[in-house]
Amino acid sequence: MILTKEEIYEKLKQGESLTVEFKEEPAQPISDSDLVEEIICMANAKGGLLFLGVDRKGTITGTKPRHGANTDVQQLEAMIFNKTVPNLTVDIDMPKLNEGMITLIKVRKSERPIGTTQGKYKRRVILGNGEPGCIPWHTHEMTSQMVQRGDIDYSSLPVKRSSKTDFDLIEFDRLRSLIRQGVTADKYLLDLSNDELAKVLGLMNEYHPTIAGLLMLGKEEAIAENTPSHEIAFQMFSGLDLRINDYMKVPLLKALERITGYFTANNNENEVMLPIGIRLGVPDYSLSGFREAVINAVVHRNYGLLGAVIIQWHNDRIEITNPGGFVEGVTIDNILVTPPKPRNRTLADVFKRIGLVERSGRGVDKIYQGQVRYGRPIPDYSKTTENDVSISLPGGPANLEFTKLIIENERTKNPLDLNEMIILNELQREKTIDIERARRLTQQSDTILRALFAKLIERGYIEKRGERKWRKYSLSSSLYQELGESKHYIRQRGFDKLQHEQMILQYIKEYGTIRRSDVIDLCNISEGQAIALLRKLNKNKKLVLHGRGRGAHYVLGVID
Repeated sequence: MILTKEEIYEKLKQGESLTVEFKEEPAQPISDSDLVEEIICMANAKGGLLFLGVDRKGTITGTKPRHGANTDVQQLEAMIFNKTVPNLTVDIDMPKLNEGMITLIKVRKSERPIGTTQGKYKRRVILGNGEPGCIPWHTHEMTSQMVQRGDIDYSSLPVKRSSKTDFDLIEFDRLRSLIRQGVTADKYLLDLSNDELAKVLGLMNEYHPTIAGLLMLGKEEAIAENTPSHEIAFQMFSGLDLRINDYMKVPLLKALERITGYFTANNNENEVMLPIGIRLGVPDYSLSGFREAVINAVVHRNYGLLGAVIIQWHNDRIEITNPGGFVEGVTIDNILVTPPKPRNRTLADVFKRIGLVERSGRGVDKIYQGQVRYGRPIPDYSKTTENDVSISLPGGPANLEFTKLIIENERTKNPLDLNEMIILNELQREKTIDIERARRLTQQSDTILRALFAKLIERGYIEKRGERKWRKYSLSSSLYQELGESKHYIRQRGFDKLQHEQMILQYIKEYGTIRRSDVIDLCNISEGQAIALLRKLNKNKKLVLHGRGRGAHYVLGVID
């Protein structure tokens, strides 16, 4: 059974959508060819449910038999399987309802384009009038979607109307210079001829440059002719005034060199003095984090779509946007923990092998680290859509004492990992954190977070307060003192006393009663502190004491 009767009526009530289609069969069943087209249409979108014997308003009119007096479900499934390319399997059910019988077909979303044996390709979309419908699906649109999903490495495709004469020798020199400088670069590449280098890196096949090859090494006129979607814009704003507006259709390494020049010329620094007497520059923005964000945008953009990678430097942030949403499987909520999924694998591999990005593919970690090591907010991906990835790097003054803490740990060979830095950064900004907030920030499981909190407590950086679902964490007194913010610790402790009262009252509202031992566990305080707190609440008539000795417990009294 695909749906229960109750679920069927609910779907009919909700009406048609991108994943639900109604087809009436007033006199005879829908033809095999029309039915197959409806099914591939749904499979090429998000999949869904096709109801036969239901009119556009969701009224059941009854399905018509397809094989004599009845419909043979297995024969119908076989027909659909044999008339689709690649062969498509569907689930079919024929429930008997009060109003009559319907045919219900469940169509799964296909990971690759599905056509009919007659060579027709369609997909279901929301039309201009707001209604769902099927439209032809053209070859270039299929390619673009497969690139979007990461099913096709667009950057590896050869450009057959191009030749190696479209390569710029200056770009080969620029490439070799980066390999020499790159700590993690494959140095053996320097021993290869230009032709060998291009072929080993996937920038050329036997006869033709690839898309990646033209993007990395191509002459500007060859790039414009063969990869017209490539463009990078660097814009710098001063309020509403546009100070720099540079649109580049040049090879990628040349563009990155120019962008880095703009960045370093405008990235101011403050100084922090380390305990060992060394002065260290603290920039407005991390160069490594910025470069990684720009390279991510260039490497992971969809080159099948027109549109530029746009870098905008505002007074309080840097925003970087690239055409093409996240590769399928990557979301805002898992970007820190999901395995790397480059859309343009050849291009991504080149950047790794010449030493410009992390070998691990975890460049997003470097972007986050570039923010939190200076006490600034984490990167913001909230403006990302299914068509564009947008990252914002918040600016503002660095927390120099926090930066000093991070650097001191690195200097003493006891560095904080990224998750620890994210937690401590949030605490120095927001004063408290619970496991739910930590889960959203780090995207880690509760098990990993409990171990992380335990480690930070052991290192003397944080304190635990409260128990169970009321448990929160804050910076320790010693760390507040190290950060030069002792007054914040004292103020936070004052807030805690008020919070403890609210936690106790809320506990009694949920469980009816509370004992002294419960208060000790709940608020993470000593027995003496628990006694004093309960006496105060009892004196203020917010709690009423019942019983004595081991049977003593408190219930709600009068609450103002």
